[in-house]
Amino acid sequence: MIVWLDAFERLGEIELARLAEAGLRAVPARSIADIESLAGSAERVVVRVAEDAQIVAEVRKRLESLDPRPQLVARVDRDRFELAVQATRMGADHVIAADDFSMAGWRQSTRPQQTAVTERAPRAFVFVDPVSQKLLALAQRVAKAEIGVLVGGPTGAGKEVLARVLHEASPRARGPFVALNCAAMPESLIEGMLFGHEKGAFTGATQTRTGLFEQAGGGTVFLDEIGEMPYALQSRLLRVLQERELTRLGSNQVVKLDFRLIAATNRDLKAAIVAREFREDLYFRISAFRLTIPALRDRPGDILPLAAQFLVRHSRELKAPVISPEAGDALLAYAWPGNVRELENVMQRSLVLCGGDRVEIDHLVFDDMDDYVVATHDHGRELPQHAVPAALRASDSNEEMGRADALESTVRASEYQAIMTAIRGTTNRNEAAARLGISPRTLRYKLARLRDPVSGQTLCTLDEGVAS
Repeated sequence: MIVWLDAFERLGEIELARLAEAGLRAVPARSIADIESLAGSAERVVVRVAEDAQIVAEVRKRLESLDPRPQLVARVDRDRFELAVQATRMGADHVIAADDFSMAGWRQSTRPQQTAVTERAPRAFVFVDPVSQKLLALAQRVAKAEIGVLVGGPTGAGKEVLARVLHEASPRARGPFVALNCAAMPESLIEGMLFGHEKGAFTGATQTRTGLFEQAGGGTVFLDEIGEMPYALQSRLLRVLQERELTRLGSNQVVKLDFRLIAATNRDLKAAIVAREFREDLYFRISAFRLTIPALRDRPGDILPLAAQFLVRHSRELKAPVISPEAGDALLAYAWPGNVRELENVMQRSLVLCGGDRVEIDHLVFDDMDDYVVATHDHGRELPQHAVPAALRASDSNEEMGRADALESTVRASEYQAIMTAIRGTTNRNEAAARLGISPRTLRYKLARLRDPVSGQTLCTLDEGVAS
């Protein structure tokens, strides 16, 4: 976390997203007095210097009593060289250009003795909504304790992100973070992945392999979708958690372990216990503390910062597009049944359709327009016409009889435009599907059923030979 004091300009969503890409979460301060109350848990305090560098000396004085003392960074306009020199003399540990939000610039602002830690790939965390901020504060407290944590929440809500927060805020942050999705691996492979095996332990074991628990020595093991772990393996996992040791497959040697377990699930594990699909003793072992991450629709303050972050992450341009107010209203009105994962897909599609420096309302292609309508009414308000995606705007004439046909037609036209833009901008259909955020199989299905809204020809005929 960094404390951010700028009396001249408010941090925008694009700036917050760029800082997040550099692994920094900025907490705004309104005054120097605010800094004192916030700096205790901060890595850096960032101060805007516009006319007088004396503010650097005042902030530095208030930070001296903290142990460890946060790094003090001064932001100065590029053409104010003398002011940068003054800021350094007044006690700034580093000076950075006021308009520099690049990852490289903020990496260089780190103390030399911290370089080994910050060389790891930075993680982008977004906790802006009050609900998310409370969850983050609780997670940071739980991270300090050496207890198992069970993270709950719907699919795509960001359970692994919260697990990484727990790891990076813990005393084990310098150790590895090793993750495994229990639902993505067959039983025969999960056992070897978790516990390791010796060469020749079974057919195909051509070399010795260390398991995830050994690989995470001094760090954290994250088991995603633990509710899908085969029942037969749960007893062995329980023993490893209790004894903190294991024996690799094909070996008689006991290996001592040093790790912390964080597990996640979108299932009701208590119901799974009743159905004899999950061991009760394992449940109590992994759930010493439970954290639940809400669905994205229940933390709307995170939507626009996350959207801006995804534009920065996936944009091929040096400067990512900004989100227009109308597009922002549409993003806030949508119900997000696919949570953060779906939001990322929608923003990737908007980059395909945008082609400029601004994401407009008509660049948004949602997975399910029905959820947009539901969300609009759930919020208890009707959005103005300028804030409604084109795919939802129907003709005023023959409202009752023509609305369904108009909606279907505009949805198909919008989908057609998105698909054709992706196909023309790529060399094959697999790449086009990736840019659209859908699978190649889904793209083939859509190609087979969509028609050009002007000529009536099928897409398969139109684009034959362009992208195979």
